Amino acid sequence: MRRRLFSLAGLGALLATSVIALGGQASAADTLLSQGKTATASSTESAAFPAANAVDGNPGTRWSSAFSDPQWLQVDLGAGATITSITLSWEAAYARSFSLRTSANGSSWTTVYSTTTGTGGQQSINVTGTGRYVRLETTARATQWGVSLTEFQIYGTGGGTTTPTIPPGAVRVAEFLADCPFSHRLPDDPIIFPGLPGASHMHSFFGATNTNAHSTVDTLLNANSNCNPSIDKSSYWIPTLYQDNQPVEPVTGIFYYLGEGVRDDLIAQTQPLPLGLRIVAGNAKATGPADNTISRWSCLHAGHVGSSPDFVNCPSGTMLESYLDFPHCWNGRDLDSADHKSHMAYPVGNACPASHPVVVPKLRQVMRYPVSGDPARLRLASGGGYTMHGDFFNAWPVEEMARRVNDCIRPIIKCGTNGRP
Repeated sequence: MRRRLFSLAGLGALLATSVIALGGQASAADTLLSQGKTATASSTESAAFPAANAVDGNPGTRWSSAFSDPQWLQVDLGAGATITSITLSWEAAYARSFSLRTSANGSSWTTVYSTTTGTGGQQSINVTGTGRYVRLETTARATQWGVSLTEFQIYGTGGGTTTPTIPPGAVRVAEFLADCPFSHRLPDDPIIFPGLPGASHMHSFFGATNTNAHSTVDTLLNANSNCNPSIDKSSYWIPTLYQDNQPVEPVTGIFYYLGEGVRDDLIAQTQPLPLGLRIVAGNAKATGPADNTISRWSCLHAGHVGSSPDFVNCPSGTMLESYLDFPHCWNGRDLDSADHKSHMAYPVGNACPASHPVVVPKLRQVMRYPVSGDPARLRLASGGGYTMHGDFFNAWPVEEMARRVNDCIRPIIKCGTNGRP
């Protein structure tokens, strides 16, 4: 059963009646050390509520645990720090009994605060402690749900930097990528027609080699991947291209993860794509070129031909290319939606709309086909060239996605398939 976050107005009302101020707010000398740092947890209610949500600075997202006791949430500050205060912003599901602990090594812990009479709301707790790691341990829930925090903020001095040093000669483009050759074809679509093999038009799959109508996050994480890097277990699929009614596959599929389309200050706030996120881009049901303004066809090494939402006539010796940009503003809650699109949005005016406030990396899908000549010989399994679309099912390991966002996207550095400059 899905629980909803309080609206900001509702949260304000709750704070007015339920806040317990233990020692007051953080002093002006304190620095927020936890935002954007690596967070881990004993469990999550689902992939929509990862530990990272508690340190993203966004009150519209949250970490939520499984519905059991005990639980913990931990933040790695990156280096040793002096901890002076901790703020817990509880969602409706809070802990009545919990403790706060610090550690220099992540294994030996010192308790700096504990209570058995927690009342939820927002708690700002003065503490005295040192360590690289800070952990919230809960032992008794106050509700039937798990425990849930919109923000877990650690204040003090020290800690490590979140933004890496820009190496000399780095190319200032926010990018990392996965290079994934064609894997297999099936008339399946685990996003649009989950659990219904054969219900879709023919798709060409890239990445996880076992993708089919029954694919889930777990099956993808346990799959082999033909991507470079192979640690990317995500699945990518597109409608199969036919020339003279014979299937033609791209020489490779290149999937760029980019920080663009929003202001630089918002690129610096980019959040990792959540595990299990599904995104669909393009219009498989387009009836003409005007119905699809997202996907583009062009010719490799023949820029004079120009681009079009429909197939183009590429000169002999060139290749037909397809470009497709996926939306990269997320609503911060849902890994999918009924229409498979409304949980995502494209930026407007170099910013994400208020309805979809979380900036995530923009996926750009680039396909290069070994075909040229008369476009009348071409069709997609979904119809004309203007029906080009792409599907993405995220199965990057959480730590690897977070590292690439932190090291490549936020500081605007061009990285290779290994996620390094």
